[in-house]
Amino acid sequence: MIDAALIPVQRRLLTPPAEWLAMRGVSADALTLTGFAIGLFAVPALALGAPGVALVLILVNRLFDGLDGAVARINGATDRGAFLDIALDFVFYALVPLGFALADPAANALPAAVLIAAFVGTGSSFLAFASVAAKRGLSAAAYPTKGIYYLGGLTEGAETIALFVAFCLFPSAFPMLAFVFAAACAVTTVLRWRQGWIALGRDA
Repeated sequence: MIDAALIPVQRRLLTPPAEWLAMRGVSADALTLTGFAIGLFAVPALALGAPGVALVLILVNRLFDGLDGAVARINGATDRGAFLDIALDFVFYALVPLGFALADPAANALPAAVLIAAFVGTGSSFLAFASVAAKRGLSAAAYPTKGIYYLGGLTEGAETIALFVAFCLFPSAFPMLAFVFAAACAVTTVLRWRQGWIALGRDA
């Protein structure tokens, strides 16, 4: 919901370190893969009852996710980079609730499953629209720097990361937060279905 407003701020903050990295030959793909690898360690941290450690790993993952795009804009964006970025992001989003489910299956397994299912709804509607939009040569004016058509909604990247931060700061509230956010994701999915039905129903 607020990603478009945050993009200019993110760009101003990340451009200087991205230029430093690009000058030293660090590629955007390397940052994407490194950030994902770091984020993976959040799962065992959560499973072992260390949400503070997991929070640091999640934030580092998100920092690398921003830096890879900034470096790509300097060195030249590639289709492979856009593919890696979105594919690994969706896996990472699903792994965080899994970590909480592993930490306390009795309390967290059901809400984690519901949240992951809700992520499938938002992710599939996002990617389905993007694939047809690419076929039609459409672009999202609000997200000009994205490698694929970026379909906004009530729950976007910023809201999801805010949720993960809340999970780690208040782990006992995971079930309630997960159910509430899953409901918001359901609204996003239905609205994207509606938008796709209307926008893609027109002649190409």
